[in-house]
Amino acid sequence: MAQTLIRPAVRADLPRLTAIYNHYVLTSPATFDLEPLTVEQRAAWFLEHGDTGRHRLLVADEDSLVVGYASTSRFRDRAAYDTTVEASIYCAPEAVGRGVGSTLYRRLFATIAGEDINRIVAGITLPNNASVALHRSFGFVQVGVFSQNGRKFDRYWDVAWFERPLA
Repeated sequence: MAQTLIRPAVRADLPRLTAIYNHYVLTSPATFDLEPLTVEQRAAWFLEHGDTGRHRLLVADEDSLVVGYASTSRFRDRAAYDTTVEASIYCAPEAVGRGVGSTLYRRLFATIAGEDINRIVAGITLPNNASVALHRSFGFVQVGVFSQNGRKFDRYWDVAWFERPLA
C-alpha cells in the first residue's frame, strides 16, 4: 500500500482537486453544485487558501497522485465571522474508507492550531453516515439541521450543521 503524504496544496494540484470535487458534483448530494466546474472556475477558491492563516488547503498525496483534500475556508464574509472557519473534506472514490480523511483532518487541525479561530463548522448533506462519523470522531457536535435546504437529483436534501472549538 502506498504511503500517504499530507502536504499543502500547490497550484499544480488544482486539476486533480477539481476532478475529485467534480466526481461528487456528478454522483452525490455532498455538494450542491449541479454542474461540473472547470479548473479555471476553481482557481478563485484555491487562491482563498494560504500557507499561513486561518484558511488552509491540504492534500493527501500517494505516489504523486492526490487522493483527497481538506480545507478550512471563510464561513461568511462579514468581519465578525472571521474567527469561524468552515471545514470541508473530499476523497477520491478509490481512497474512501482507507483512513485518508482522518489523516487529512488530523493534520489540518494541527496545522491551524495556533490561528485565531474560535469555531470550526461543517455542513453535511443527510444521509451521510461516514461523514457524520468522521466529524464526530474529531469532536464536532451537531447543532442543527436545515430541512430541505437544497435540491439536487430531483429531490430536496437536509443539511446537518456541526461545530467544534479549535482547541
